[in-house]
Amino acid sequence: MNKYLVSIVKYERPHESVRKAVELCKGLDHLPEKARVFIKPNIVYWTKECDFPKWGVLTTTRVVEDVIEILKEKEIDDITIGEGIITEDPKDKETPADAFEKLGYNKLADKYGVKIYNTFERPFEKINLTDDVTVKMNADMLHSDFLVDLPVLKTHAQCVVSLGIKNLKGLISIPSRKKFHSADPIKNLDYNVAQLANKIPPSLTVIDGIYTLERGPAMDGKAHRSNILVASADILSADLVGANLLGIDASSVPHLVQAAKDRNRPTDLSDIEIVGEKIEDLASPHEWDYIYYGENDIPLAYQRAGITGIRYHKYDKTMCTYCSVLNGLLLMAIKTAWKGEPFDNIEVLTGKVMEPSPGMNKTILVGQCQVNKNKEHPNIKELIMIKGCPPNKEEIRDALRKAGIRVPGYFFKNLDKGPMLFMQRYQGKPEFVEEFYTVP
Repeated sequence: MNKYLVSIVKYERPHESVRKAVELCKGLDHLPEKARVFIKPNIVYWTKECDFPKWGVLTTTRVVEDVIEILKEKEIDDITIGEGIITEDPKDKETPADAFEKLGYNKLADKYGVKIYNTFERPFEKINLTDDVTVKMNADMLHSDFLVDLPVLKTHAQCVVSLGIKNLKGLISIPSRKKFHSADPIKNLDYNVAQLANKIPPSLTVIDGIYTLERGPAMDGKAHRSNILVASADILSADLVGANLLGIDASSVPHLVQAAKDRNRPTDLSDIEIVGEKIEDLASPHEWDYIYYGENDIPLAYQRAGITGIRYHKYDKTMCTYCSVLNGLLLMAIKTAWKGEPFDNIEVLTGKVMEPSPGMNKTILVGQCQVNKNKEHPNIKELIMIKGCPPNKEEIRDALRKAGIRVPGYFFKNLDKGPMLFMQRYQGKPEFVEEFYTVP
């Protein structure tokens, strides 16, 4: 039986390391001549207001440029880089433009003649990933001859890992992304994510593990300098190996299990040939889950800090990306407001399936899905709604005030600068450098 080929390479120097990973896995052997190539990096988050830790969160610009150089050597002239960056305002075009400028993508366009697209400004095409999963997906990628998928080697608080297959979620429309976080117990987030690679063109996946991330996918995770590259012409095989390099057995990652099942493949790597480095020599345990106290009533760190009088239930997979961002904001606001006195027996509900508990004084419903589901629930004594899809900051501020959660005025005033706080954990550590996210 022919095995799927996956390369693992230590990142040592620009140009050479990525080229070695691609050549070892024969990743471009099936690249058509004069192909239209679409490159999908991972820019999961961006803010133009301040600096924030990019390490392990975003695909390094270094790897993006190295891939472009390899394609150019093969006389590929039609190259597009596309990403759909989630912003608070879906109509925000300035933030993606700022990301492309500061990450050096506009320099890449000038230097190599590549095209740079914010996918939310490009056409989407309705396709059936399966008989029961329909999405609107970026038409530029769908009609390309070849896809180069450039995810980061990182964990994900809902999907366990975010690698090649999960990275493709950035190519579907906002309504499709929200629909992916379904309340259906079978056709849930994991099932839907597993289908993302079903209709892609021939591809190469290069997983960027120069920096890796635990408790990802965003800047509140913990980055590590790992210097690992994983490459394969088969996206699932790359992901199965990538998960193991994060110290996570692929059989415990639901969307990878589903993707393997759909392809009649095992998850134990028995049908994969690994060339280059060995997993056991480079694997490092990465935590992916956020630990909550009791029956998932409040983050463990909050319980240890003595915060009482509030039940902030652990997120589930039905909470979409927009509310996931707000979830972190709400938790930060509550922690900032805590002054040692118990809150007024408050319950906070998110996602699409949580229901109010009896005996609570105040119930905060976060997001339109919760509002629609529970606004008339008989267990609610005092209802506080954070409306909107997604809600805005004013809705959050007013709801917290109504609940008696007195957040200091400076919190919302300086909210746009908040990501800077996460930079503190990397200060004085020379292995975390910005040069990987620039073009010389």
